Amino acid sequence: MKRLSLSLAALLAATAVHAAEWRTTWYAAPMPAWGADFALPTMMPPALEDQTVREVVRTSIGGEQVRVTYSNRYGNAPLVIGEARLAATRDEPARPASLQQDGAGMQLTFHGRRGVTIAPGQSATSDAAPLRVSARQRLSVSTWLPQRAPLSTFHWGAQQTAFAAPGNQAAAAALPNAHALAGRTFLSAVQVSGTAHRTVVAFGDSITDGNGSTPDRNLRWPDQLAERADGIAVVNAGISGARLLSDGMGEKAAARFARDVLSQPGVDTVIVLLGINDIGWPGSAFAPDEPPATASAMIAGYRTLIAAARSRQVRIVGGTLLPFEGALQGTPYAGHYSPAKDLVRREVNEWLRHSGEFDAIIDFDQLLRDPAHPTRLRPGFDSGDHLHPSDAGYAAMARAAELITQ
Repeated sequence: MKRLSLSLAALLAATAVHAAEWRTTWYAAPMPAWGADFALPTMMPPALEDQTVREVVRTSIGGEQVRVTYSNRYGNAPLVIGEARLAATRDEPARPASLQQDGAGMQLTFHGRRGVTIAPGQSATSDAAPLRVSARQRLSVSTWLPQRAPLSTFHWGAQQTAFAAPGNQAAAAALPNAHALAGRTFLSAVQVSGTAHRTVVAFGDSITDGNGSTPDRNLRWPDQLAERADGIAVVNAGISGARLLSDGMGEKAAARFARDVLSQPGVDTVIVLLGINDIGWPGSAFAPDEPPATASAMIAGYRTLIAAARSRQVRIVGGTLLPFEGALQGTPYAGHYSPAKDLVRREVNEWLRHSGEFDAIIDFDQLLRDPAHPTRLRPGFDSGDHLHPSDAGYAAMARAAELITQ
């Protein structure tokens, strides 16, 4: 009789978890690592082994329970997670050599076990942990990788410092002998449950991923949207180097749209800001032999995303492409901009503004361009590379996105 009671209790608990309204409160889109022949380095080690990785995330909404997801989407070998813990972390920028959290944190389990092995191409989500988290709360996720784990799946240019330290230090309050990591490893999502919230996904490239914003300060435009949009889960599915029509630093838009956007629980709106790399890369160090982009091909690419969103009753908002004259000038990546490329950008923007095919448009171009020189970013909104906005530019983008998501 006692055994039956325990089984019934387990069944009821599992049913309660299944019925929970889960929402993604933080996300980092997985991307495949690339070889040494690509124009940019990954800035990450090729593999980690018997090391603890500690990463900071910031929630967009809060909840009564929490769970995390690890991705082995592009792996060609099993990924072994030996232990994972979640803790609140101190509200200050990461310091060199260590990242402190409040205590040992809560141990996460996977089907009741301390660790999990993730097959190539798959992901694993932890069991629900009874931890109440608040909106816009900083959390640290500590992951022990006991076996060699090639970083074939990662997230480049995270704008958030992570740390790796030797051995299993998942429960340590601080990490001695740690070294900094410039990107994210296998952690791809944090979800919360409780009162159902709306979910807005920002789907884009490095401008959505926050390049040019101040690191460790959560000042990407989706972060700043989350600051303003109470009760809305904001999912950042930006990938630096992402393109609309072709693979690059990440798969092309249509190939990852279902997994990074439509699979988000409760998604009702997606904001698409993609295409500047399709225009800028051909003929540059990124894609020296690629033919120039055309507005007609890009419009066809947008229509593919529009159809996919409509098939799932997801509202799709388009963002006009930002001006980029002078982009990456004086670097090995010069050639990103030309007047001919800018003509394609302006043709695409005119279609975005006037076609009526998206459910709504955010005119980021008009918002951030220099009125005296409209093919350039306004000086106060320019991070300095003439391609990515500054913190102030991202704030202006967040204000515009807030109006469209109300």
